[in-house]
Amino acid sequence: MSTLTCLSQDAIPPTPHLFSGEPQYSFPVYANPEEVSMNGWRVALAVVLCLGIGVAVARATEKTFPYQYQQTVLDNGLTVVTIPMESPGIVAYYSVVRTGSRDEYEPGHSGFAHFFEHMMFRGTKRYPGEIYDKLMTEMGADANAFTSDDITCYHLEVTTDDFEKVMELESDRFQNLSYPEDAFKTEAGAVYGEYRKSVSSAGFVLRETMQNTAYDKHTYKHTTMGFKQDIEAMPTMYEYSKSFLHRYYRPENVVLLIVGDIKPEPTLALVKKYYGGWQKGYTAPQVPVEPEQTAPRRADAKFDGRTLPIMGIGYKSPAFDPTNITLAACQILGELAFGETSDIYKKLVLDEQRVQYIRAGFEPSRDPGLATIYTMVKDTADIAGVEQEIYKTIEKFQTTPPDEKLLNDVKSNSRYGFLMGLDTPGHVAGALVGFLAMGGKMEVVDQVYETLNKVTPKDVMDAAKTILVPNKRTVVLVEGK
Repeated sequence: MSTLTCLSQDAIPPTPHLFSGEPQYSFPVYANPEEVSMNGWRVALAVVLCLGIGVAVARATEKTFPYQYQQTVLDNGLTVVTIPMESPGIVAYYSVVRTGSRDEYEPGHSGFAHFFEHMMFRGTKRYPGEIYDKLMTEMGADANAFTSDDITCYHLEVTTDDFEKVMELESDRFQNLSYPEDAFKTEAGAVYGEYRKSVSSAGFVLRETMQNTAYDKHTYKHTTMGFKQDIEAMPTMYEYSKSFLHRYYRPENVVLLIVGDIKPEPTLALVKKYYGGWQKGYTAPQVPVEPEQTAPRRADAKFDGRTLPIMGIGYKSPAFDPTNITLAACQILGELAFGETSDIYKKLVLDEQRVQYIRAGFEPSRDPGLATIYTMVKDTADIAGVEQEIYKTIEKFQTTPPDEKLLNDVKSNSRYGFLMGLDTPGHVAGALVGFLAMGGKMEVVDQVYETLNKVTPKDVMDAAKTILVPNKRTVVLVEGK
């Protein structure tokens, strides 16, 4: 059963910013609890897809990304990225589906992206789930998956001896997934059980309330888990589930990322052998456009358990664009204003000890998202005071440009943090998932860091004045018993 790796009752996990080399936490849903600390998915990015026919080979001698890669689009639209690197006998195999809970636009049908993370392990007529599991165990390949607002990713690491067999198994389940109605109902019940477990976290309650309050029409209104009433009704939606699968699990909507002890041309030949017959058929979701927010919003939520008060203050922010200087500056602003070296952290966490933590989650998303500040307040009577301290910090960055040396330190740390994480096939593949899943080419990595390098103190100040404004703000407070 999958486990939602969201905010815990006692703490919200640190949310690194764009360009960070640390694992990001965007409330993904994983198929295995151990994957909470997965080294992949290090950079949360949304990018603009530009799929060219044919092959693009890049040499990164003077680029940010240090490895050579080959990027190919098959005739059926499947994007294949191969990255050879020194890793004797080990290959990371990632199947990145560019569908998450964002794509669940039909009323009453939220939660299906996460549901298919479960169902993909049910297998096919040729390789039923129990056979698939047995083969993976024999090969020592720990197949797993995660889902978030913008992505569903299936991943494993395998030896070169078993590489072709893994490709056969993975290509089979992506093209021929098969499940009877009774298995569907069983898994739907398991998903509902997972939701009930998730609401035992005060952090999940905060996230759920924040999204539901901040959005009116866009599908970011519901979490990756989906609305409770939709999850409860899921066992009755067997026929709809097959429609969801056939619309979104198509080659044009998938990126196959293979990293490690491989040779690109023979690998591509195998991909064509096993995936070449996969038929096109992707239907883009009709995701509604969110109206512009024109006034502050606020909501309180009760947690059915014990917790210190948790506050989230979210601001509508632009969708990711690798050339958007304001968005890049906003990521840096989150670290400068609310990171562990910031003035407010020193004051509220260390010196005065008024909050358990304070941090910013300014991660980008495929569509306009939320730049959010999180804090856990130690004294209920101090909630309003802490909130005002946050606004004072924002006002400071709106009126005073940051120190240029500090700014350059953050930029340098972000870039080198990313590079230092690219040490194994799994780490490299995980670092690239965000770039590729949200629709981009490998070249976007260098575009991102080029934009980052251009950010000036004035850009940071302008980002604060443009994004962190009252009419784009949503405040959510969660209190326990």
